[in-house]
Amino acid sequence: MSAHTDRIARRSRGGGLGRRVAAGFLYSLGLPFLLLVIWGLASSSSTNRFFPGPLTILEAFRETWIGPAFVDDVLPSLYRLALGIAASIVIGIAAGTLIGLFRPLRELLEPLLEFFRAIPPPVLIPVVMLLLGITDTMKVVVIVSGAVWPILLNTIDGVRATDSVMSETADSFQITWWERLRFLVLPAASPRIMTGVRQGLSVALILMVISEMFASSAGLGYRIAYFQRNYLIAEMWSGILLLGLVGVLLAATFGVVERRVLRWYHGIREVNRA
Repeated sequence: MSAHTDRIARRSRGGGLGRRVAAGFLYSLGLPFLLLVIWGLASSSSTNRFFPGPLTILEAFRETWIGPAFVDDVLPSLYRLALGIAASIVIGIAAGTLIGLFRPLRELLEPLLEFFRAIPPPVLIPVVMLLLGITDTMKVVVIVSGAVWPILLNTIDGVRATDSVMSETADSFQITWWERLRFLVLPAASPRIMTGVRQGLSVALILMVISEMFASSAGLGYRIAYFQRNYLIAEMWSGILLLGLVGVLLAATFGVVERRVLRWYHGIREVNRA
C-alpha cells in the first residue's frame, strides 16, 4: 500500500512540475505575442514607412540574415562578443580577487578604478582606433573596456564580504593560500561574481554593436547602421530583432550556467524559505 502511495505521489509531483513548466512557458510568451498583435494592428492602419508590420520585418529577416550575411556579419560579431566576454570574466575575476584580498592594494587602486569606471567606453573608441587600428582586436578591447567593470567591482565586493568566522576557522586549520582561495574565497564571492557577469553581458552586447559602427565594413552594428543610412527600414528592424534574439540567447545560456555554478547557494535559499 505504501509503495503504491509513493508511486502516486511521485506521479502527481511530476505532473505538477510539468504543468508549472508549461504554464511558465506560456506565461513568458503571452506578453510578446500580445505586443506583436498590437503592433500588427497598429502598423496595418499606419501609412508611416518607418513603422513596418511584423510580417514585413520577418520577411526582411529571412532575406537578409539567412544566407551569406550570417557567415559574413553575424558569426564574426558573435566571435568578437565571445572573446570580449571571456576576457572580461578572466580579467575581472583575477584582478578583483587580488584587489579584494589585499587591503593596501585596494586602497591604492580605488581612486584610479573609480576614475576609469566613470569614463563611458564609447568615448575610448577613437583612442583605441589610433592605438590598435581598425582591427578585430580594437573591437574586442572596446568590449572589454566596458564589460570588465561590473565583474571586477562585484568580485572585489564579494571577496571583501567573505565571512570572518569562516576565515578565522581557515586560519586555525592552517590551510594553504590556494585551498583558501579555492574552497572559501571564490565560493563565498561567487553569487556577486555571477551578478557582475550578468551585468557585463548586456554591456558587452551594447559595445559590440557600437564598436562595429565606427569605421567598420562588416558586423551586425555595421549592417544596422548601413540599413539606417540607406532607408532600408524593414532590414534595419530585422537587425534589431536579431540583436534581441542574441540577447535572449545570452540570458538563457547564462541562466543555465548560473544555476549549475550556484547550486549550493540556491539550495541554501530554498532551505531558508522552507
